Amino acid sequence: MRGKILRRRFLKTGGLAVGSAFLMSCEQQEEEVKPVAAGGTLKVVNYDESKVPSYTLPNPLVMASGQRVTSARMWVEKRRPQLLKLFQTYEYGRSPGRPRGMTFHVISADMNALGGKAIRKQVLINFTGKKDGPRMTLLMYLPKGAPGPLPMFLGLNFDGNQTVAADPGIIINPGWVAEGWGVIDHRATDASRGDAACRWQVEKILARGYGLATAYYGDIEPDYNGGIHSSVRSLYLRPRQSEPAPDEWGAIGAWAWGLSRAMDCLETDKNVDPRRVAVMGHSRLGKTALWAGAQDTRFAMVISNDSGEGGAALSRRWFGETVKSINTHFPWWFCGNFKKFNNDVNALPVDQHELIALIAPRPVYIATAADDLWADPTGMFLAAKAAAPVYQLLGTDGLGATKMPGIDQPVTTTIGFHLRCGPHNVTAYDWEQFLNFADVHMKAS
Repeated sequence: MRGKILRRRFLKTGGLAVGSAFLMSCEQQEEEVKPVAAGGTLKVVNYDESKVPSYTLPNPLVMASGQRVTSARMWVEKRRPQLLKLFQTYEYGRSPGRPRGMTFHVISADMNALGGKAIRKQVLINFTGKKDGPRMTLLMYLPKGAPGPLPMFLGLNFDGNQTVAADPGIIINPGWVAEGWGVIDHRATDASRGDAACRWQVEKILARGYGLATAYYGDIEPDYNGGIHSSVRSLYLRPRQSEPAPDEWGAIGAWAWGLSRAMDCLETDKNVDPRRVAVMGHSRLGKTALWAGAQDTRFAMVISNDSGEGGAALSRRWFGETVKSINTHFPWWFCGNFKKFNNDVNALPVDQHELIALIAPRPVYIATAADDLWADPTGMFLAAKAAAPVYQLLGTDGLGATKMPGIDQPVTTTIGFHLRCGPHNVTAYDWEQFLNFADVHMKAS
């Protein structure tokens, strides 16, 4: 499905939402599309709690054999690897490790960026080390004058590094970009600078003593059906193989792999404390952040914003987006095996509370919005709650709420959570909570 739909964009207004409609391909608008049945007829989307059927979640503390997990050692050595393999096999797919020959090259540095408030670096990551091979550019901001090594936030962006801040020194991404503000024929222009600045709050992050690193997710794999052939995934296709095997990585797996490669790069920077890097993502990239954090224990903290189905929301709940709808509209995101559960989600051997549990005992923050019913805010809270016993087994305080918190009542225990007012977006309020959470759990650790 490659039709056009209207998208509301949040323009450069310091966080003020301006309703400006743009034509965007439906692949770019997870939050706007509605599920379509195989025959093309519309399937009813449920937003009524009273119509959610009963369901039974798999117990993260029970082995496949039925044996109960009774110790932290048993979790780490037996149950965690078992769950990780299930997610690899049936949802996100298996991913390769660090590629041989990968190189990092600083292509730009400014010691007085953002009016003297920041040090800006731009690092070219060549995944294969070859000049003509796949690559991504990592944009880094560090607070000038802050004592290092520094804690960092790391996340992927949707439309190119130049959209993160209205900074003329940021290199404009030369690759394919979804149509939108400042984009002509799928190529970003100077007009796109700072288009997503309200979603990144760079100066707020720097003022709190943190650095920020980000890369364009399309450098890893462009987000459209068939994007694999311009993706890092194409490097790992075997001879005469045009698509990954059913248990091999989809695009979310590729984007998560890219975050680990960015982490490889951050580990080489003397100004960065690699023990204090939080991985963050919004929407489909919130799903990506959770999967990256579940696999790569180098990430000290995981932040998932409005991640919904395939992210922090329970798949077994029939509310908002479903496994079938996400696999129908975005068949390249997950591994092929995930589609087997389109019509029988209860047969899925895992659910998303167990993805959150794979991050334990590291802090995880799940953010959602009251108007973002498509992403199922209640389902995300219930997943956090169902992951709490694993966190408690591992010696943390788990989730400090037993009922869904009200709007703007953040929870800052090791499993953090908030529900804010408004729609699907990343706002200044969200970042304020992320920073507060990091202050408690990561900054001084």
